[in-house]
Amino acid sequence: MNNSWLKWATELQSIAQAGLTFCENDYDRDRYEKIRNISIDILHKYTDIDHSKIREIFASETGYQTPKVDIRAVIIKEDKILMIHEKIDGKWSLPGGWADVNTSVAESAVRESYEEAGARVKPTRIIAVQLANRHNNPDLPFTIYKIFVECDMIDHSFRENIETLDAGFFLLDSLPPLSTERNTRSQIEMCFKAKKSRVFEAIFD
Repeated sequence: MNNSWLKWATELQSIAQAGLTFCENDYDRDRYEKIRNISIDILHKYTDIDHSKIREIFASETGYQTPKVDIRAVIIKEDKILMIHEKIDGKWSLPGGWADVNTSVAESAVRESYEEAGARVKPTRIIAVQLANRHNNPDLPFTIYKIFVECDMIDHSFRENIETLDAGFFLLDSLPPLSTERNTRSQIEMCFKAKKSRVFEAIFD
């Protein structure tokens, strides 16, 4: 994480969220709510994002704050990698998204591949588990673990859906514009390296 202000804001938010969950009197609750508001003010000042939006995405959870989990399916066939055209930013990423509750990593990779790319796959191994703010841009006000899952493709037929515009296979040397919040070129290179190696130890931060 390169920006100290973002680190301070996320730590304040984490303290406030835990305090609001476990405090036992109104005086402490008021103090923790003030700390949360300070964290929101910090983010608003440095990002110009509306206060209400920050509160919605950054300061609306309850309970002890834990990392979010983003699972990305890595599907490589004939030296080409399957990517999806994101509606949200018009750029391209590996099929994936937030892990659902009561769902395993493998099940999440299977679901995201089918829903976003129309690909039926069989997960085979974990390539990497990375802390997003050390690898992706821009820095985000919450902790994300990115899990890259290598998958064998069974078949593929893109279907219209609410999240993606298209899906296609790309050579490493001709990648489309990447949604770097979701995946970077170095992460795609890592996936190709894993695919070519019979013995590849999972990478983790």
